[in-house]
Amino acid sequence: MTENDHTAPQDTSSDWYSGENATFGDRLTAAREAQGITQAQLARRLGVKLKTIQGWESDASEPRANKLQMVAGLLNVSLVWLLTGEGEGVAEPATSAEVAAGAQALLRDVQAMRAVMTQLASRMGKAEKQLRMILKETL
Repeated sequence: MTENDHTAPQDTSSDWYSGENATFGDRLTAAREAQGITQAQLARRLGVKLKTIQGWESDASEPRANKLQMVAGLLNVSLVWLLTGEGEGVAEPATSAEVAAGAQALLRDVQAMRAVMTQLASRMGKAEKQLRMILKETL
C-alpha cells in the first residue's frame, strides 16, 4: 500500500443487506432472526439438518431451488431479495438518530401518561375523602 492508497471508511448503513454488502447467508440470517426463529427451528420446518442451515448462513453452501422458494415463503421475504438484496426483504437496522427520535417520542408519551395519572390520583384521593365523610355521617 502506498501513501496515497488510504481511503476513508465507507458508510454502509444505508444499504445494510444490499447485494454489495451482504451475502446470501447474511440475508438468510437476518430474515430468520427477524422472524424470531432459531436455526434448528428453520431446519425442522424445511426438513433439513441443522448443519445444512448453518452451511447456508455461513455461505459454505446454498439451497436448491425448491428449498430456496420454501425459505423465502417461511421467512416472508422475496426470493429475489434473498439472492440479490433487492426487493422485499428485511428492513435495514434503524440509525442511531432514528432510535434517538423514537426514544424522545416515547419519553414524551411517558411524561404525558404520568401527568394524566397524577391528575387521576388526585381525583381519586378527593373522591375517597368524600366517601369517608359520607360513611362517617351515615354511621
